Amino acid sequence: MTDNESQQLKALGLAVINTEIEAISALKDRVDDAFVNACQYLLQCEGRIVVIGMGKSGHIAGKLASTLASTGSPAFYVNPAEASHGDLGMITNKDVVLALSNSGETSEILTILPLIKRLGVPLIVMTGKPNSTLAKTATTHIDISVEKEACPLGLAPTSSTTAALVMGDALAIALLEARGFTAEDFALSHPGGNLGRRLLLRVKDIMHSGDSIPQVKSDALLSDALIEMTKKGLGMTAIVDDNGNMTGIFTDGDLRRVLAQTIDIHTSPIADHMTTKCKTGRPDMLAAEVLAIMQQHKINALLILDDEQSLVGAINMHDLLRAGVV
Repeated sequence: MTDNESQQLKALGLAVINTEIEAISALKDRVDDAFVNACQYLLQCEGRIVVIGMGKSGHIAGKLASTLASTGSPAFYVNPAEASHGDLGMITNKDVVLALSNSGETSEILTILPLIKRLGVPLIVMTGKPNSTLAKTATTHIDISVEKEACPLGLAPTSSTTAALVMGDALAIALLEARGFTAEDFALSHPGGNLGRRLLLRVKDIMHSGDSIPQVKSDALLSDALIEMTKKGLGMTAIVDDNGNMTGIFTDGDLRRVLAQTIDIHTSPIADHMTTKCKTGRPDMLAAEVLAIMQQHKINALLILDDEQSLVGAINMHDLLRAGVV
């Protein structure tokens, strides 16, 4: 391939991106009263949000239904062609129908339109033709028209599907915020993936506890602390008083600083070298919160205290890695 051909391909790619950026930018003025009305109907829905669309619009509708369902708005996709052959029974009078059609004249949707109207459910329509049949019969119509498709032939749905996807995301996230949907709520619908692990896993689920916690008494020697650190392998040890309450921590970083001095580890008390003001965590904290603390303060391990400030656990970066949190 010549340099000229390479440059031509790059130019074509950039032209598509710029065309779709313009289509998205034009949507800003369409977040209007119709958008608000659509949100209100969706928020008031006592059943499910039934998203329908054919062809490329059907693919966007399926993605939108998935996004809605995972962000606190129960939804599912129905193929309108299948709906006229029995699947219309999936729609109840407590639902809201959200229809996507760039032309607003999709025959498969128009076929089931009288049945949707008979159910008396709100019909929210997103089309590129405000004067289309679907737009005129909608309870609420959202204009997603584009000036032109990114396809040079003006045939393949490109800018129009991008506009539908972006407006659909705008609806979903507006609903998410209005419902007070939280990160933990999101994780509950994504328990199997890395996202779920990061958002749901608690410190108490992965921390070292009991005899696995590296700890020495406040009157221990530096050599005792090094032996405990080596034995437990967490790169640190807690320093505790006679009641088991933490008084400090000694880490690999502290050890490096000690080794830079002329100190006899067999006679030097650990209390002279420990860090007393250290970051700690709680058992009920999310593992992701502990990770954020470690990253912010550039530390690799954390001691875990209960509500009475008693030492109950220890965790390090390797534990988070093994749990899939990092």
